[in-house]
Amino acid sequence: MKNVKQIASIGLVALFISSSFSCEAKPKLKTTIDPEKTIIAQAITDDKKPEKNVVKIALLLDTSNSMDGLINQAKAQLWDIVNKFSYVKCGNETRPELQIALYEYGNSSLEAKDGYIRQVINFSGDLDEISEKLFSLTTNGGDEYCGEVINTSIKDLDWGKNPDNLKLIFIAGNEPFNQGKLDYKDATVNAKEKGIVVNTIFCGNYNQGVNSYWQNGAQLTNGEYIAIDHNKRVIHIDTPYDEVIIKLNKKLNTTYVSYGSLGHSKMELQSVQDEKASEMEEAVMVKRAVSKSSRLYNNASWDLVDASKDSDFSVSKIDKKQLPKELQSKSTKEIEDYIKSKKQERVTIQQQIKEANTKREAFIAKNQKEGSKGELENAMLSAIVKQAATKNYSWDK
Repeated sequence: MKNVKQIASIGLVALFISSSFSCEAKPKLKTTIDPEKTIIAQAITDDKKPEKNVVKIALLLDTSNSMDGLINQAKAQLWDIVNKFSYVKCGNETRPELQIALYEYGNSSLEAKDGYIRQVINFSGDLDEISEKLFSLTTNGGDEYCGEVINTSIKDLDWGKNPDNLKLIFIAGNEPFNQGKLDYKDATVNAKEKGIVVNTIFCGNYNQGVNSYWQNGAQLTNGEYIAIDHNKRVIHIDTPYDEVIIKLNKKLNTTYVSYGSLGHSKMELQSVQDEKASEMEEAVMVKRAVSKSSRLYNNASWDLVDASKDSDFSVSKIDKKQLPKELQSKSTKEIEDYIKSKKQERVTIQQQIKEANTKREAFIAKNQKEGSKGELENAMLSAIVKQAATKNYSWDK
């Protein structure tokens, strides 16, 4: 009987510890724990620490000839999605990470043996790299196999085993959903087994999408079916705060301190993606700058300021040859002080961007016109908020 009580006590401790990592809001347990039994439970849980909560989104985009409008909307509205997720939190108040994967399909320049499907980028939180890959997409005629690309993304990507992760597929296109050898129903069954929700975005008339099985493709995993006008031009509202945010973004870039083999190329990539966003429209650059002021824009792999946030970070561990030339002759203390000053400068600039954006959003809300939000943006954000609620995610605003 004594052994049974010990096992029960250990089970309660393990349950309490695991609940603190879950995104689901769970009741706290009130109990008195024997220290000796706590040590046993700790030993059990330390062997396998719970995964961190991650929102995983796979975008499957049709890049056949007729889809230029869809690709342009995706390029413009990536930052709206990122900015939305910068405010998300779990039921236990922790902040999940965001990872995005990208596939293209239906492009005749891709390999026929692969079903005209290509993984453009695996799950990644590197926002500059995701932007780069989106801007690399071009369209060309081909065959669109929805079931095949869904199944490929399920099979190839690491969706994780944490049941509290939000796992979403968004597939967009305009050809019948049932094309190809692999039945879309089989693909969606595979998705459901892994806790992945498939959302379908038909580029065209709503009823046409229904009749060509796009709605059914979403219903099989309790996803959302949306029809959009992918060629609709998004009308961005100019505000008095746009130029302020763009100038602050240029100052923000000066706070990055590159290091390692990736440092120089990644800093160049950051600059190039700023230019790409600006070339689209000023409003897109503004949204990107807002994303760069958020917690989701993290470049610890090449930036010393972000890397220094890690508890294991130490300047002494870095080969000075991997530092910028102006820091290579500095002492460890001087380098630490330099990083600290850049960190403080960045925090200040990011806060200024957030404050300017709050005013910008208020101005937009007051002057909102029909068509000033992108079709793809509306479709995705609506589905995301609805499905996130099932995992006890919520938003600060």
